[in-house]
Amino acid sequence: MERFTDEELIERCQAADGSAAGEPFLNVLFQRHHGQVASWCYHITGDTNSAVDLAQEVFIKAFQGIGSFRRGSKFTTWLYSIARNHCLDELRSRKRQGQETATLPDDLEDWGIERADFVIEQRESRELMQRLIREALDETETKVMTLHYVHELPLDTVSRMLGLTNESGAKAYIVSARRKLKRAHEMWNDRTKAEKASRHAE
Repeated sequence: MERFTDEELIERCQAADGSAAGEPFLNVLFQRHHGQVASWCYHITGDTNSAVDLAQEVFIKAFQGIGSFRRGSKFTTWLYSIARNHCLDELRSRKRQGQETATLPDDLEDWGIERADFVIEQRESRELMQRLIREALDETETKVMTLHYVHELPLDTVSRMLGLTNESGAKAYIVSARRKLKRAHEMWNDRTKAEKASRHAE
């Protein structure tokens, strides 16, 4: 199920038409995006304590309205819109009740959209790279790439940790992994273009 895009998961939820068959797809969407939605809620409200609760409420709203999601739209953009509106409603409610709230910047709308798009692009790039690593690299190459690029360990340290006795050590695996990832990325681009062309032809 992890291989499905967000939008493909939603199509399957909509096909289930509110039945229990759609729950596994909703669970995957929740697991993928709950942390990011909580982060959005914090950036909008400035309230660490309620960010997680607000994120859960956002998902409830989103899943209740999943039938209104339009094919061809981007799930993360749609979800951010729900999060932003829900958080602003919460801030207005607190203000009416006389509770102390964070001061909202005048440019919140522009900041929010730009920030969300930036975060979404970063997340999607990271997820794509993780997917390509899983699909294209062997176990040793994956370990080398993770230790060097994620944990920022020097190549000689990686070589010692993994017991790499070949002449070039970890560097040889980096070269091999980069070549495989480049090829995998090119294939992914070709596949994506073909899928877009097919959708436009429908």
